[in-house]
Amino acid sequence: MKYVSTRGNAPELEFDDVLLAGLARDGGLYVPSEWPTFSADEFRAMKDLSYNETAFRVIRPFIDASMGDDDLAALIEDTYSNFDDNQIAPLKHLGDREYLLELFHGPTLAFKDIALQFLGRMFDHVLHKRDEHITVVGATSGDTGSAAIEACRGRDSIDIFILHPEGRVTDVQRRQMTTVTDANVHNIAIKGTFDDCQNLVKAMFNDTKFRDAQKLSAVNSINWVRVMVQVVYYVRTAVTLGAPDKSVSFAVPTGNFGNCYAGWGARKLGLPIDRLFIGTNRNDILHRFLESGHMQMAGIHPTISPSMDIQISSNFERMLFALYGGDAEIINDTMNAFADTGEFSVRAPQLEELRGLFASARFDDDQTKAIIKDVYESTGELLDPHSAIAVGAGRAGKHLSDSPCVALATAHPAKFPDAVEDASGVHPALPAHLADLFEREEKFVVLDNNLEAVQAFIQKNS
Repeated sequence: MKYVSTRGNAPELEFDDVLLAGLARDGGLYVPSEWPTFSADEFRAMKDLSYNETAFRVIRPFIDASMGDDDLAALIEDTYSNFDDNQIAPLKHLGDREYLLELFHGPTLAFKDIALQFLGRMFDHVLHKRDEHITVVGATSGDTGSAAIEACRGRDSIDIFILHPEGRVTDVQRRQMTTVTDANVHNIAIKGTFDDCQNLVKAMFNDTKFRDAQKLSAVNSINWVRVMVQVVYYVRTAVTLGAPDKSVSFAVPTGNFGNCYAGWGARKLGLPIDRLFIGTNRNDILHRFLESGHMQMAGIHPTISPSMDIQISSNFERMLFALYGGDAEIINDTMNAFADTGEFSVRAPQLEELRGLFASARFDDDQTKAIIKDVYESTGELLDPHSAIAVGAGRAGKHLSDSPCVALATAHPAKFPDAVEDASGVHPALPAHLADLFEREEKFVVLDNNLEAVQAFIQKNS
């Protein structure tokens, strides 16, 4: 399979090269040149498969000759061997047409583990095959960083540098990153917002001299492999609930749009996904966009759902590319305008198509706490703030779809203990493997929001 850049000025690449490249050299994001599709019978055949077996069937056509069948199956088995539930992503029934998909059973208690545990192992496979070394750089609003570090720690073919916004992640989120002391792990607290961190990462990739010298690669959802692996749990859940013979909807808490785009990708494979409900917090750029067709940046407000405190939804570029039929010139012009002015609009036909699949709802902190309280009192399930927003988005859009709606629970409630306890009266305990988290020594540096300073640190320590 070949992969193309959304901006049309980078070479087509095979899977291995897309994995290592992360961001395309023209600043775009890689997508498949042609999406594979599955027949109705092929989906029906997945109904009784394990999560790992489903992952193999979904991932296989995307990676072509990168890895043989036996090696791929073994890598998937190893990826999910340290998850604390043998279902990997267990599905729970909450009520009338309402389900909860728990995606937080990996080592760092966030949905990012599902893709990043795979990504770290795939990096190892390709790098050892090529006898190469890379420098991974990433930005995190809380969960991506710890999941990426856990996936890459101790690997001799990788140095990893993770940027997080100083004081804008929870203590648990920060410590899950900064208490990892492996020599190849480097944490950088940036004096700024997540968008500042993300912009620094993009700037490093766009500096071709620095990029080539350091052999940069990415772990954020700008890396295609992240999205590819996330498609699996949509497929697994949909067939469990009766697809392809019955439709299903999903509700997703989103900031960077990667998880939503993966849901769209599952639909592209041929699944009857009726609606994708987007839940945002006060930082509601995607909600405002769906209402108006106009994407416009605003200031970032700290919330109790910090992983969504974002104004630049990088993966939306992939969605725009699909909406405009792969017209890279339009995407290039649109994204350049967005970078220059902080805003852009889409044409009426594209907006109509978006609204046919996506709907959105916005929740402030008080509304989020109310959902946590209600779900706990009515079902006994304890939600983190991000998962609560997903539930809220599904409920807000219930009148739009007769299909069962699956809310994505993207983080363990113990990652956000203060907010959860304030809402429910229950203090969520960390699992046993993280019980001593607050006793561990931290290791990180604090840097200004300055590209040259960050690049100098990476050059010195890689």
